[in-house]
Amino acid sequence: MPSDVNLWSSREHAMDYLRRADSIPHRVEGEATLLEFLPARATRILDLGSGAGRLIALVKSACPAARFVALDFSSTMIQALRQNFGKDAAVSVIRHDLSNPLPELGSFDAVVSSFAIHHLHHQRKRELYAEIFRALACEGVFLNLEHVSSPTEYLHREFLKKLHILPEEEDPSNKLLHPETQIAWLREIGFSHVDCHWKWRELALLGGKKSGTQAT
Repeated sequence: MPSDVNLWSSREHAMDYLRRADSIPHRVEGEATLLEFLPARATRILDLGSGAGRLIALVKSACPAARFVALDFSSTMIQALRQNFGKDAAVSVIRHDLSNPLPELGSFDAVVSSFAIHHLHHQRKRELYAEIFRALACEGVFLNLEHVSSPTEYLHREFLKKLHILPEEEDPSNKLLHPETQIAWLREIGFSHVDCHWKWRELALLGGKKSGTQAT
């Protein structure tokens, strides 16, 4: 049973993540693959659980003409976002808890996320995926660089070892789910070209497209 714990409102927890964010093994490989699947002419992009804006900065390098909406609920992350992008008219920062339905923000050519959605309960994950589908413009894409579950406890512990994390140190906010389940959900919701585009142990890039025939 997934835990109800969510430590991300804690400044200490958020700052600890920011100190470790650049050292996550193979993260740059997943991010590079995410950039490959962005629409070449994306003009409006939504980032869910933006943190300090690492993913926005990367996507801006690939889509310099795009405008961005960054969502996060952590006061620490909102402060970091405003420090990093407060003078950038192309980035709008909105405080929002993904446990609640997405606000009305208009349509997007891409919705992206990096290591955020796994903090939601599984039913809320699926609800959010449906909300993302509705928020996408025709031919828009959803790209979720995510922490997923391992198929066995042995593999999960091996993953933790690679991150130098003891089992008792694991973040209780995590509510991990196997990628196959999430891929099935995306297809049921209506996404096309759904796949796990990249994976290293428990890190995976899940994606899908809102094709014209499925946009109604």
